Amino acid sequence: MVVVSGLTCSLALTLSAAPSFAQVRTPPRTPDRARADSAAADSMRVRELRQRNAQTLQGVRVTLTRDAARSPLELPFAWSRATIDDRPALRRSGVGELLLGVPGVQVQDRANPSQDPRIAIRGFGARSAFGVRGVRVLRDGIPLTLPDGQTPLDWLDLESVGRVDVIRGTAAALYGNAAGGVIDFRSRAPSERPFAIDARVWDGGGMQRGSVLASGSRRDTTGLVQGGGWLGSVTRTTGGGPRQWSQLDATSAFARALATVGGTRFEVQGTRYDTPRAENTGALTAAELARDPRLPDSLNITRRSRKAVEHSQLSLAAARGDGANTLNGSLFVGTRTLDNPLPFAVVAVDRQVAGGSLHGAFRTTRLPWPVRLGGGVDAQRQVDDRLNLENCAALAATAAATALCPRPGNERGATRLEQQERVGGLGGYVRAEVEAPHRLFASAALRYDRVDFAVRDRFITPTNLDDSGARVLSAVSPMFGVSWRARPLLSVYANLSTAFETPTVTELTNQDNGAVGLNALLDPQRTRTAEVGVKGMLWSRLRADVALYRATVRDELVPFDVPNQPGRRAFRNAGRTSRQGIETSLGTSTSVFDIGVSHTWSQFAFDTYRVGTANYDGKVIPGIPAHLLQTYLTARHSGWFATIDGTASSRVSANDASTVFAAGYAAWNVRAGYTAPRVGHVRLEPTLGIENMFDRRYAGSVVINATRSRFFEPGLPRRLTFVMRIQAE
Repeated sequence: MVVVSGLTCSLALTLSAAPSFAQVRTPPRTPDRARADSAAADSMRVRELRQRNAQTLQGVRVTLTRDAARSPLELPFAWSRATIDDRPALRRSGVGELLLGVPGVQVQDRANPSQDPRIAIRGFGARSAFGVRGVRVLRDGIPLTLPDGQTPLDWLDLESVGRVDVIRGTAAALYGNAAGGVIDFRSRAPSERPFAIDARVWDGGGMQRGSVLASGSRRDTTGLVQGGGWLGSVTRTTGGGPRQWSQLDATSAFARALATVGGTRFEVQGTRYDTPRAENTGALTAAELARDPRLPDSLNITRRSRKAVEHSQLSLAAARGDGANTLNGSLFVGTRTLDNPLPFAVVAVDRQVAGGSLHGAFRTTRLPWPVRLGGGVDAQRQVDDRLNLENCAALAATAAATALCPRPGNERGATRLEQQERVGGLGGYVRAEVEAPHRLFASAALRYDRVDFAVRDRFITPTNLDDSGARVLSAVSPMFGVSWRARPLLSVYANLSTAFETPTVTELTNQDNGAVGLNALLDPQRTRTAEVGVKGMLWSRLRADVALYRATVRDELVPFDVPNQPGRRAFRNAGRTSRQGIETSLGTSTSVFDIGVSHTWSQFAFDTYRVGTANYDGKVIPGIPAHLLQTYLTARHSGWFATIDGTASSRVSANDASTVFAAGYAAWNVRAGYTAPRVGHVRLEPTLGIENMFDRRYAGSVVINATRSRFFEPGLPRRLTFVMRIQAE
């Protein structure tokens, strides 16, 4: 707390002093004037809230469907938007906070700084052992997902995110590989003023974070350059974490510049992320979880499991057109360096990524019924130079040298694998939509994707032969949908959609028999989904969303721990699985309250799945609860606010045989704070919070088919958090 308090005071003094010249000309604020300003602000919020419910979907425009921006009520998809700024004093410490209340979406916070959260949409992604799998992730339309389908999320700067758009369903016809769902993190808009600062510090559970976000806009609408804006954010996170062996030391920077030049809108983004240390605390047994959820996996300490990451990415996007006819293009390049000691090996990866897209849409009224046509092409390339070494951290410096550990006392031993891995993804799609009478919209889309995998073996000896090889995986993905706008603020829709998901290059090369090269027996999983739903406003006050779906998956990719090799994961295909579910969300806003609740019911099972003599037919698919309930309530009055949110989950299977389960749980968080009246050019907003208010001991995540009975990754214990937000303009 001393570090945070000092940082808070420094930021407050700096920001208060910055506009000191303007303050000399500003009349002093009397108590009566402060109360009048606060009352005026409350009155303005009342007026805004009276209009919000009627305009919630009327004014919303969506671009996730790669069409011109348009109302989600015209689209045959299950779609959700999480508006971050409407929820006060979020710590922004994880994507689970940002996606709270989105039905059909499950975020498992692993309380492990070395592991990304596990994000699942309708079960796709629940099997992920590292990064995000099965879900396509974007940032302002630029893909964060690699061409092989994996998404590292550690480098995503959450402080600069303003909202999140989600397609809750299979969308390969638009996005290709690993599109069991789509998540697009949209950046905060720059301040409308020429210069403004929004700084935040928080402390809780042994972790501290400080961030400064500056932004501004140019309003000139004459000449070649017609307005623009910029935004920059720097964030520093450090601390020991809620569990033993969970130290994190991370710094990220994000910059964004926008301008309209000659009628074309340009946007440049750059990100830099540096984590010299993120310790891997590991999973627990049931007995360890019951005894103390703060315990680590002792083997992870012995082998000093952790990671160090440097990540950079630069992107350029351009868009031109009006509300009906658009043309969009983007280019991006990135690099990532990973040093990752694991219990079974030390993994080092140098990665280079590049890609681009071009897509457009136009609408014509020359036919009897208006028609929209669209299409595009996406290309990505990923090159990984991978080196795996023996992990000799457990060997004392005084021990005798061995062939695997020739230098006792040195963590890095003999070479196990050295190869270059290349993945190229190329896909193109077309989409057509007819606007029939009576507000009926019928659409169809078709996409072809080709993903090329190649491995060049660089570790060739007389006893280790050349394991170079290549594989090509491809798919054709159709989609059909219809949407009926039954009322101005209510629509009914249905769709038939598909998805395919290739193994990642890591999954293809991690073989349980110890062989290297590409696994020729591991195939992509393919999905067909039928869905119906209703979304919109009821009685002009209640926001409602209900979706029912059934999906069939062939060759589902299933992870398992390799016996006698702790921490090493391999993958196999299940024959056939089925998924069916119902997603419901309701919400409303009044002059005082914001209320929301979502419920997800999932029934996922293996239809045909056998491994050797083991028969798993009829067993539930692990990692997904049958019931997931999330709710929030926020109250505001005269600058004061309080919010409470909760998550309740039924039990979760942790293995294919359905013999191990993580118990169901309910966890509640509460926050309360005050938005102080502006003093000169500075406003303060302190907030106190309690996470896991009743200190419920539970597994927030499970490791599917784990060895050594280490299935359970504990949820966060109860902890007190403090947030201070400082705004200056």
